[in-house]
This record gives sequence, C-alpha cells and structure tokens, in this order.
Amino acid sequence: MSSIKGPSSAQFDGSSLRIAIVHARWNKTVIESLVAGTINKLKACGVKDSNIIVQSVPGSFELPFACSKVIAGSRVQAATSSGDLLGLSFGGSSTSLPSNKEPSIPTSTLANLPNAPFDAVVAIGVLIKGSTMHFEYICDSVSHALMKIQIDTGVPVIFGVLTALTEDQALERAGLGRGAEKGHNHGEDWGLAAVEMGTQSKRWAEGKFL
Repeated sequence: MSSIKGPSSAQFDGSSLRIAIVHARWNKTVIESLVAGTINKLKACGVKDSNIIVQSVPGSFELPFACSKVIAGSRVQAATSSGDLLGLSFGGSSTSLPSNKEPSIPTSTLANLPNAPFDAVVAIGVLIKGSTMHFEYICDSVSHALMKIQIDTGVPVIFGVLTALTEDQALERAGLGRGAEKGHNHGEDWGLAAVEMGTQSKRWAEGKFL
C-alpha cells in the first residue's frame, strides 16, 4: 500500500533563487545523504550551482544561530561590493577572523557567488534519541528557534531536522535503510520546499496572488 504522506506535486522554477543550506555534522552518514538529496532537487528545479551555498555547524543546537547569521550576512553582501560575509570571504580559499572576535561559521561553500540575499534557507540536522532527556530539549528548542527566525526575518527556513527514535528511522529517512526497503531521502522534499517557498515569498512580497 502506497503512503499518503508528503505534499502534492507542484513545479516551481528556481533559476532566479539563491538558497542556503546550513547543516549539522553530527550523525555524518545521514547528514551527507540528506544534504546531497537537497542539492539534487534544488538543481533539478533550476537553481544554479553558484546560488547554492552550503554552511556547516557542529550540531543541531547551533543551527538557529547559524541560519540567523547567514541570512543577515547575505543582506550585507547585497548591500556591499566586498562579498564579505561576517568577516569570511566566500570567494577565496583564505579565511580571516572578524576583528570583533564574533564566532565564525565554518564554511564549505561554492565560489563566485552573486551578491543577493537568500530567498530561502534549509536547516538540516539529525537528532536520535538516547537514554537521557537531551533529545527532547534539543528538538523543542531548535524547532521553536528556527520558526522564530523565519517569522522575524521574512526568509523561509525549511525544517530539515530529523527527530528519530532509532538509528534505523534516521537511515530510512535519508534513503539509507539497512533492509530491502531503503526508505525515502527527505532531503529531496526539503529542496522542493525551499524552491516553492522562496518563489512564493518573493511573489507575495510583490503583492502578487494567484
């Protein structure tokens, strides 16, 4: 029996969008698959390589801070010709620390970026329940913080944080199931959602409604 889960299909053109992916590095195997799935769908929707920006942070708890800074930094880029994001150069291989000692975001980005604010951000993390309450606290705080960021900034933040009870649940939601049924890579859904929300947000901001 096929699942009824998931959004109905809709096709949006992402060729004019600039999308950021901010991902945690905890649970690396699952993260890598989810990020790859997100990027593949962004490209399938027409988003240019140079407009897909990838940033990483240690864990899911750091995602809200990083998303907030990335959104703010992209607006700095749009307002200046230096292409400098919070003291970190996107265009070259060297990294200089900001003079005010503000914590920097680890970077692994594509070069030659256009100076435009991000139209959407995909926050990707993997939380797997352990034997303590750590899981519940992180899930709750990260969920609420990411929601607040998109409301406060007006930039769609796609919730790409898996909250799995077991390792197998996480693997299956990254298309890496251990059994015959590999599951579905939810990163693909997040890529589609980023393109749709980025497109719709721009249209709504212009007062255009279908």
